[in-house]
Formats: sequence, C-alpha cells, structure tokens
Amino acid sequence: MLLGSSMPVPEKLDIHSESFLRSLMRRQFRLSLVCAAAFMAGLFGLPLANYFLPDLMGARVFGFTLTWLILGIGFFPLVWVIAWLFIRQSMALEEQEVARTGRRSGPAELAGIEADRRSGAGRF
Repeated sequence: MLLGSSMPVPEKLDIHSESFLRSLMRRQFRLSLVCAAAFMAGLFGLPLANYFLPDLMGARVFGFTLTWLILGIGFFPLVWVIAWLFIRQSMALEEQEVARTGRRSGPAELAGIEADRRSGAGRF
C-alpha cells in the first residue's frame, strides 16, 4: 500500500492545480519522513548497538570487529537502498496521482510535446 492513499479524492483533478500539487507534495513529504527515519535508525543504531551490545559488536568477522564491518561495508549500501526505495516510491506516487486525473501521456501527447519543442512553442 502506498503512503497516504486514504486521502479523499475530488471528482476532477487538474495536474496544474494547487490542490493536485499540494496532495502530491504532502504524500512525498510523508515518504521523505519514512526514509529519513530509516536513515536515522541506521545512523544511531550502530552506536547504540556498540553501547548496549559490546560483546556482540566486538566479535571478529573476517578479521574485523562487527562494528567496523557494518560501518565499512553495510552503511553505504543502506543509504543506497533507502535512496533507491525513495525514488521508486516517489515516481509511483507521481504516476498514481497522474492516473487519478485520467490524463495519460501517450504517443499522441508526446508527439505534440516534441512538435512544440521543435517549433519553439512555449519558449520565453
């Protein structure tokens, strides 16, 4: 289930309306909070584990203490996984919002955008 999917939906949404953007930004903000909480849990979890479980964290694994192994090998992939999940979920939220409007970016619409780009329409 996506975050914030229980929000009331107006009948007709316009993707350029303030309410559409506010709804999308609110849902992405909640997603950001979840990802930030996961990052903070990883960031503060290691020192807390060192404090409360010193024997376990001092155990040797492949010649390193478990603390250094987690810090050296586990933390960077944790950050990448959190970022990957955030991007994937954020894109899904955007696609879901656009699908709720009933607007599709099919080949005809993309061709129109491409034609506008070539002709210079919409330039300032």
